[in-house]
Amino acid sequence: MSSWAGRSAAEIAAAVREKRVTPREVVAEHLARIERLDGRIGAFRKVRAEAALAEADELAARTDLSGLPLAGVPLAVKDNLAVRGESYRSGSAATADTPAAEDHVTVARLRAAGAVAVGLTNVPELCIFGTTEGPYGIARNPWDRTRTAGGSSGGSAAAVAAGLVPLALGNDGMGSLRIPAANCGLVTLKPGYGVVPAGIGNGDWFGMSENGPLATTVEDLRLMLAVLADTEFARQEERTPRKIAVALRSPLAGVSVSRPYTTAVRQAAGVLARAGHRVRRAEPPYPLSLSVTALRHWTAGAAVDAEGLDRARLARRTRVHATVGRRFVRAVRTGDSRERLRDRLTPFFTEHDVLLTPALARRSPQAGPWHERGWLRNILANTAYSPFTPPWNLTGWPAMSVPSGTLPSGAPCAVQLVGRPGTEAVLLDLAEELEGLLPWRRTAPVADLP
Repeated sequence: MSSWAGRSAAEIAAAVREKRVTPREVVAEHLARIERLDGRIGAFRKVRAEAALAEADELAARTDLSGLPLAGVPLAVKDNLAVRGESYRSGSAATADTPAAEDHVTVARLRAAGAVAVGLTNVPELCIFGTTEGPYGIARNPWDRTRTAGGSSGGSAAAVAAGLVPLALGNDGMGSLRIPAANCGLVTLKPGYGVVPAGIGNGDWFGMSENGPLATTVEDLRLMLAVLADTEFARQEERTPRKIAVALRSPLAGVSVSRPYTTAVRQAAGVLARAGHRVRRAEPPYPLSLSVTALRHWTAGAAVDAEGLDRARLARRTRVHATVGRRFVRAVRTGDSRERLRDRLTPFFTEHDVLLTPALARRSPQAGPWHERGWLRNILANTAYSPFTPPWNLTGWPAMSVPSGTLPSGAPCAVQLVGRPGTEAVLLDLAEELEGLLPWRRTAPVADLP
């Protein structure tokens, strides 16, 4: 591993600000690592090598370099967000290969803070599914390349987990940050509604989709989230005991949870209890209709995003997903199912500060051409391994994935933390406690990949 590739964003930014290293040196080392390793991981659709080096040189000449929180930090951007001068394809051959005239607001904020966008990362078509593959490649989990990195921010998660970049930008409409983070041993936070600018696709999947960071440490996550939200998420100097509910049952009826994930939750609950938090077993009152509500919103969001695209150039699973969703678009736009879900769950979060659950129900599916497989097979595979994430997109409340424990293969396991609106700082503090009490390995051992 080189001297800067694999370091945290906080370390890199401090060194650049103090002029112990130049932005070009940092970016060049990460580009060299991408060139050496990404052919076996599939994180990037487009690497901006020349442009990133030129931007690093421009950054070095800035008069405000010493005050930039992300000075010289290489950044990967999910391929459904605009990067000036680059096309964004959303994992599809049906989208336009037209360079964006302007940065997406989140990209602009990160660049203004000193980050250098080194590339755009692979996603499943239209960012629909929890596995990442398509015409631009297959994103593999750097910890176990036989398995998918997850989705839809799979390429972004793979890039960070492999040490190709210290930070990546993704988004989450039904778990698309938390699923790949859980697979790849990263920490992430899906912010609550309105905390970070959205502007994703054609309407943010009816306001369910949020942009957010992927990182290897809570310090880096907090740093990037502050830039994205244009606000601070300061840690509490004195820890406040929290009322934490521990839930192991799947929110979606009929989905079982494998032992490594329940074990990870019990272990995390135990260390938090010993740290002074009030921890008890309590299951949220999920309605039996949750599966139907989630499916309607999931397919309807895809249907809206597929409008105007050449259906003949979409994968079969995407066409079917959008066709199913079209019949629900009006009902989703005018209905009150999300409000009723919030009303049902609010008393639970009045009694408890935070909910602790498994992040996933089982390890991710095998990496492969899922985009060539049938729609129902994709739906069943996604639902079987990621039932815990959709409720919190439907409510619009903040939720995190935090590494905790390991799978029998040695790949990371993870837990989910959920809070009521406005509790992002509380979740970050708890995640930081878990990081101290149950530390995780920051990047996968990929330096010597065959």
